[in-house]
Amino acid sequence: MDVSSVCNNSFSSIFCLTDAESSGKFAVIIIPSLLASSTFLVVLLIFYSLYKNKKRQQRTLGQFTGQRMEVRADLSRPPKVHVALGQWEMPADCSLEGAEFWEAGYYGPICKGTLKRKDGRSQPVVVKSYTDGPDKSDSGEFVDLVLFHSRVCRHQNVVQMLLCQTSRVPMYLILEQSSPGNLLHFLWTLRNNNVTLSDPSQDFTERSVFVVAKQVAAGLDYLMSEHRLVHGDVAARNILLGPGLSARVSGLGGAFRARRAESMKREESAIRTTHVPLKWQAPERIMMQLSIDRSDVWSFGILLYEMVTLGAPPYPELDPVSVLPKLQRSYRMKRPSNCGASLYDLMKYCWMWSFKDRPAFSAIIKLLESSQYLASTQPICVPNTIDKIQYSTIAGLNT
Repeated sequence: MDVSSVCNNSFSSIFCLTDAESSGKFAVIIIPSLLASSTFLVVLLIFYSLYKNKKRQQRTLGQFTGQRMEVRADLSRPPKVHVALGQWEMPADCSLEGAEFWEAGYYGPICKGTLKRKDGRSQPVVVKSYTDGPDKSDSGEFVDLVLFHSRVCRHQNVVQMLLCQTSRVPMYLILEQSSPGNLLHFLWTLRNNNVTLSDPSQDFTERSVFVVAKQVAAGLDYLMSEHRLVHGDVAARNILLGPGLSARVSGLGGAFRARRAESMKREESAIRTTHVPLKWQAPERIMMQLSIDRSDVWSFGILLYEMVTLGAPPYPELDPVSVLPKLQRSYRMKRPSNCGASLYDLMKYCWMWSFKDRPAFSAIIKLLESSQYLASTQPICVPNTIDKIQYSTIAGLNT
């Protein structure tokens, strides 16, 4: 019996398909089924993932109960930060006592107090704090500030970080404090009280200016060579003075914010000028907001002027806004009465108009070492006292 005869049978005709027709029918049925199944599986996986994430969020919210501040602080700290700051966290045998408000800081109040340990040791400290504010993102930024100090403050001429607390709010950063402390206030004390140091061999002389300046230059050279970090606010007010005229560079908050803004590529000035008075800024910074290591060199020259005049404001005869036009016409401050030729030459070297012509800090250190023996050893005396309100106006600190 041939195929044609079989296909004439009405009952079996529906099964009488050629191989090609069978394959076509199979493809039409199976392929859409596979596609539908795949789509269903993908949708199912998406809903399952969303369900798991919801459960995870519910567990996290449950952990907030009774310890909300601690969890929020930890959420801003990735595992690497926990490891990096672990050795700096406040131990159980330490406590802060006698904390007194000193000044308003960028993230919260800055206080002075005493760090005490159970073994009886104590140390004066400065405490920068972060309190829970409306902008919760600031807590993560404050942790970054602490991490920044833990990495940068590793030189004998840079302010030392002692401890921190970042696992809960309030968070704080504990920095060393020493006596006599702020260099500018120390200079004013010498000027206003006309006193000498307790150790006659440590009277503040022109040679003392060289001693302090060399340490400051070493600290700034370290920041640049090891961390590619521009301080941005080199001034006597940001130098910490210790026993025996030991000096450390402090006031690194502006440098931190500049570095952070640069790394995050924010659409804003990398230095935000950090309220640095115009009289301390290099021309390229005033005009173009360009802050480089040689901009710090210009400010270092202003610092030399501050020290040799016992804290006089720079450009005392000029308003802050008129400084740049005068500098453009080659104006420079005159040589102070207590300033030797070699020290004044270094000032002028730092104040070269083109930053390319200014010396690097490594070269400044060598110049200070080679010229120190020429400096006077007579105590610096300035008859005029300092009125702080008048100083702030002349220096442009209020603008």
